[in-house]
Amino acid sequence: MTTPTYSRSGRADRDFVLTDGEFDEIRQLVRQHTGIALSESKRELVYSRLVRRLRRLGMVSFADYIELLRAGAAEELEEFSNAITTNLTAFFRENHHFEYLAESALPLLEKRNAASRRLRIWSAGCSTGEEPYSIAMVLLAEMHRFQGWDVKILATDIDSQVLAHATAGRYAAERAERVPPRYTRYFSREDDGNYLVKPEARALVSFRQLNLMQPWPMRGPFDIVFCRNVVIYFDKPTQIELFGRLSELQKVGDYLFVGHSESLFKVCDRYELIGKTAFRRIAV
Repeated sequence: MTTPTYSRSGRADRDFVLTDGEFDEIRQLVRQHTGIALSESKRELVYSRLVRRLRRLGMVSFADYIELLRAGAAEELEEFSNAITTNLTAFFRENHHFEYLAESALPLLEKRNAASRRLRIWSAGCSTGEEPYSIAMVLLAEMHRFQGWDVKILATDIDSQVLAHATAGRYAAERAERVPPRYTRYFSREDDGNYLVKPEARALVSFRQLNLMQPWPMRGPFDIVFCRNVVIYFDKPTQIELFGRLSELQKVGDYLFVGHSESLFKVCDRYELIGKTAFRRIAV
């Protein structure tokens, strides 16, 4: 008979033991490679997500797995980051941002950028693609403003698996239920009932893998940045660093949208609040 092992919560259904020291080491690795600051309350989440990697790799302990990560195994560090990051998203999530985009930001940018006829948007932390495709659909609906313009959306995420999903542009029917009626024309329904983002919307978006904690290859400037429900997982010093770097890629008057639970208060003074979690770059 196998002797069961026990977690701190007293559960006896564990195949592996995660000690306090190992959990702290994992938290440090998560912070180092993703910027996410995990609290003690995330212990169950860490166990449930990483134990799958241990089983896949045939390892017998978290200590062995930590040793592999500390050795800098690039492929496993990517799998590690994929496992830890949360990818909750939806089409037109926090729809007030997309309404502001269509009704206020794009008309102003049409006038401001009339000479360059260039528009650049960044979806940072794009997950499975619903956010950048929502942006693309708004742009297509307003494309009468930007005929002949150079319009591009950059969509980035640390998770290679969600990026593959996003690039395919295929979604289950329930994922498209929140799409406002005026934008449903940018989907085609397939024989299996799934919905495919139409080519004209997909053509506007370029998906790239990017760790926000590492150097960024792009130079900007970005007229609009969506960085929503990303920094909620970062500690304050990391937030300060991230928005400081982000502000360097925007000019005065450019727009920034953050998540409903996020704030720039005592984080970055280079933006002014202009709406519900909507900001504009200012001179400082």
